Amino acid sequence: MTGTRYLGGLLIWIGLCFGAGLFGSLFTAHSVDTWYLSLNKPTWTPPNSVFAPVWSLLYLLMGLAAWLVWRQGGFRTHPTPLYLFLLQLSLNAAWSLVFFRLRLPGAAFAEILALWALILAVLMAFWRAVPLAGALLVPYLLWVTFASALNFAIWRLNS
Repeated sequence: MTGTRYLGGLLIWIGLCFGAGLFGSLFTAHSVDTWYLSLNKPTWTPPNSVFAPVWSLLYLLMGLAAWLVWRQGGFRTHPTPLYLFLLQLSLNAAWSLVFFRLRLPGAAFAEILALWALILAVLMAFWRAVPLAGALLVPYLLWVTFASALNFAIWRLNS
């Protein structure tokens, strides 16, 4: 593979991840300023200003991880890890729709549990293919673990 193809692939994978984040953000802006502010939240809820920088870093790491696996032969060599990655990315984007647009914290909690399981599956598959790629997903899994607990707490506090 040429250097240009590597760079192009890197930009595509990072772009896909940030695209998922952009899709999710379409549902959060208005709801965060209205509905989300009105919810009861646990005392350990981070300030809203924390979410964008954390997610930006995570999307960058996710894109880099996917690219590391992709550049080792792409979908021909690693179809399952890469398709699982794309599936978890779609669930990642869909969570904001369920939580913020549909305003269904209980359904969002069920969705984030499925997302968490897929992230773990991708992390393990990436680790087997390229250990560094798996390691790059550890912060993502940890953050979604925290986000799952926060989602659950919000759901219970507002039932």
